[in-house]
Amino acid sequence: MQQARAKMKGDSSLRWARALVREAQPAVRLQEARTAYEEARRLLEAGRYADALPLSERALALREGVQGDSPPKLASCLNLLGNLHHRQGDHARAEPLFQRALDLREAVLDNSGHADIAESLHTLANLYADQGLYDRARLFYQRGLDIRETVLGPGHAAVAESLNGLARLSARQGMYGCAEPHYQRALALREAALGPRHPAVAQTLNNLANLYREQGVPCRAGPLYERALEIREEALGENHPLVATSLNNLATLFLEQARYDRAEPLYQRALAIYEVALGPGHPDVARTLNNLAELYAVQGVYDQVEALTERALAIREAALGPHHPDVAYSLTNLACFHRARGAYSRAEPLYERALAIREEALGAHHPLVAKELYNLAELRLAQDRLADALSLFWRAFVMSEQRLRQEALDFSNSRLASFLQFLRTSEERLYTLLRKHPGDASAQRLALTAVLLLKGRSVDEAGDTSRTIYQSLSAQDRKAFERLRELRTQLSALALQRPGSMSSMDYQRRIKELADQGDALEADLAKRSAPLRALAALPSPDDIVDAVAASLPQDGALIELIAYQDHPLWPQPGTVGVQRAAQLRYLALVLFPNTSIRVLDLGSAEPIDQAASHLRNALANRDASFQATAEALYELTFKPLRPLLGEARRLFLSTDGQLSLVPFAAVHDGDQFLVDSFDFIYLNSGKELLPRTGDMPPSHSVVVLADPDFGASMPEVAEHSTLHGDMAERPWVPLPGTRQEAEAIQRLVPQAQLFLGAEATKERLLNQPTPGVLHLATHGFFMEDAPMPAPRGSRAVGHFGALGADTSAPRPSDPLLRSGLVLASARGSAPDAAGVPPLRSDSALVTALELAGLNLWGTQLVVLSACDTGRGEVKLGQGVYGLRRALVVAGAETVVTSLWKVNDETTRVLMEEYYRHLLEGQGRCSALHEAMRSVRQNHPHPHYWAPFIALGQDAPLRALEVGPQLA
Repeated sequence: MQQARAKMKGDSSLRWARALVREAQPAVRLQEARTAYEEARRLLEAGRYADALPLSERALALREGVQGDSPPKLASCLNLLGNLHHRQGDHARAEPLFQRALDLREAVLDNSGHADIAESLHTLANLYADQGLYDRARLFYQRGLDIRETVLGPGHAAVAESLNGLARLSARQGMYGCAEPHYQRALALREAALGPRHPAVAQTLNNLANLYREQGVPCRAGPLYERALEIREEALGENHPLVATSLNNLATLFLEQARYDRAEPLYQRALAIYEVALGPGHPDVARTLNNLAELYAVQGVYDQVEALTERALAIREAALGPHHPDVAYSLTNLACFHRARGAYSRAEPLYERALAIREEALGAHHPLVAKELYNLAELRLAQDRLADALSLFWRAFVMSEQRLRQEALDFSNSRLASFLQFLRTSEERLYTLLRKHPGDASAQRLALTAVLLLKGRSVDEAGDTSRTIYQSLSAQDRKAFERLRELRTQLSALALQRPGSMSSMDYQRRIKELADQGDALEADLAKRSAPLRALAALPSPDDIVDAVAASLPQDGALIELIAYQDHPLWPQPGTVGVQRAAQLRYLALVLFPNTSIRVLDLGSAEPIDQAASHLRNALANRDASFQATAEALYELTFKPLRPLLGEARRLFLSTDGQLSLVPFAAVHDGDQFLVDSFDFIYLNSGKELLPRTGDMPPSHSVVVLADPDFGASMPEVAEHSTLHGDMAERPWVPLPGTRQEAEAIQRLVPQAQLFLGAEATKERLLNQPTPGVLHLATHGFFMEDAPMPAPRGSRAVGHFGALGADTSAPRPSDPLLRSGLVLASARGSAPDAAGVPPLRSDSALVTALELAGLNLWGTQLVVLSACDTGRGEVKLGQGVYGLRRALVVAGAETVVTSLWKVNDETTRVLMEEYYRHLLEGQGRCSALHEAMRSVRQNHPHPHYWAPFIALGQDAPLRALEVGPQLA
């Protein structure tokens, strides 16, 4: 009995022991799974994906072998293994793992609000984005973001991960305006939550740099790429795949900047890292091979191009499938290689396949589709298929214009200028095409459409923002604009001073801080005004030529002069490896009221620019032999153009390049000046002929600031003795002629408000209610590197800054800071009715940058009766950056400016004659020509009668407040 009991007890102990073993085995497995999982995660973060893969697979197998194991932990193993396959380019294995993990998590967790579900959604979204399934990716990113913001809070680092993914997706789809704010928010969240040296911060820096590079802002992209690379090398080691990504992207920036010697070693280093870490068949290896091939192609080193491109194509097709968007990159590069060798039949199917892939994956309006259309169009030209090429060029241009209209709504002035420069090469291709086919009506219309829409576009967009802010936005938005104006005044005051007690580095840093703050405010205001600005959009590309033609008078013609780089449209067979530099040329397009277009290639820009500069200098210096230079410019420009003009006598002239700085009225045909045959109305672009929409009703007051009391400003100048050059060392010469000029205007218009002497202050100008006519008669300045001494009796600041002998004085980089006017200064003005304090500055100098913030919407005419007010920095296609641009941006309908240092006495006479003709009802530009002819009778040299040009509307002034004797 006892033995039986003992046996029973032994059996029970054995069963208990066996049960313990059975229970222990799952625990051992789970511990082993945890160990393998953590080591696999560590290896993944180190970029050792191949080493991590078997450990991840073991962790998953161990957990799957334990019945009843935690589904969320099993899901984490599935997600980790999916990530490893994804990073190695194996999308087919990654997707079912990600999907199974999501299913498990949704089955046991709160389906509407758990962070682990958001993680699964994010990893699937990443995979779909890399597969080119963008619509599906966006749904998953957005759902994941919503969960993370609700569960974790809007400041959590995981929220930044979702924002980064959404931004990257938007950028891939060409939705750059949506991408940037997501990236910026993600960057701020990650820096705050993780610190500025975390690899996740580097990821967002890298992606934001990619965005800026794709938008043509390399100055913003470069520092971000370099910072991301530095963080990754420090945190991850020099051989991590993410380091290779930074190297590849920085090399691509150098490639686009033609810094080939810096690009190649970075590509080679990235390629070596990728091949070791990811294997030779990874898509990242293909990307670097493709980029290296492009680098060699642009340098004409073709012996390696085909092999590298074909290898990249094979990798991408095997890893991503034949219809993936990245495959199109390799197809395009291979097609370009064959086209350059003259193998058009081999290039054609590659281009067509690349275009089809991009249209299918990215949509018909993506920027990369437009790029592919340009490529195919150039192939059609090489095949002598002009009509087909023009159709493709037109499609590509329309898409580019749509992109510009969308993105420009959110840009600051500097950002827009960079973007327009980024688009410039594609624009210039159209002018090269027209030069080669000047008689083709479709080529004429396409090129003129591009000119009308793109020339001076930065002025239009900046003006639209200003108008909308002053007319339509809230008091809060207007207050933000006042803050922007204050920043510009601070920046102007600092930029026109030497560093003083500050070190040069601190001085430049402070200038950059102010400029960056202003740029950020500009961008914010542009975004706020975007919906209202979009309502006043330009005519479509299909309609703009007809609309401008309909705005011309019957005796008028629009002349668009274009300075452009003449790029070869395609390499000619047999010239492989031979790089031909683009040549700067001038092209003239003439539009008539009946919509007919005439075209003239004026030839190389160099002799024309030299003749223009010689004429301007001869007129400015009162050269007695000026007529020879006036005839020389006529021979190069107007003589060949004249037969095209027919009976047109009112010439609406939109100039470019150095031709923007000469008065065509003073050009001589050998018998007479052109002012005797034509009226010239200057425009930034022919689209200025279109009716202005949304303008305020015209103001009717006349305001004159003249003869500032410079002596009253001298104590302030002495106090701030760090002003440029000898500005602080001598008083400004009084200008008695400007007082007489103001009094003559008041005799003609008795109600005119005169602010003379100590009342002609900068503060009064910056806070003046919108006038109908604004007349400023004082000293003007324009900083240039090779100054000429100011003639005695002129309205010019003789020497300061870059105008003076002090070449060590730092020159402001912004051209709007290098031109301006000199007024009296005062302090202590009271706030306005809204409680906004007036703008103040201790300096009497007012720059073009400050004047751009004036409210001149409703101002019919601004006359800058001073020296050099029409000069500035010439930017091809975008006009002269100086006072004339600033006042157009501020809203002035017509601006009268000078092209050299004007004489005080004869300018007084000219201006008095000008106002007489205005009050007789003549047009604002026509009246100036009549005044010129009148002054010429007593002062025959053009130095005295031709220094001014009128830019803008030629219509007569509307309902000025005049005295009863002139009413």
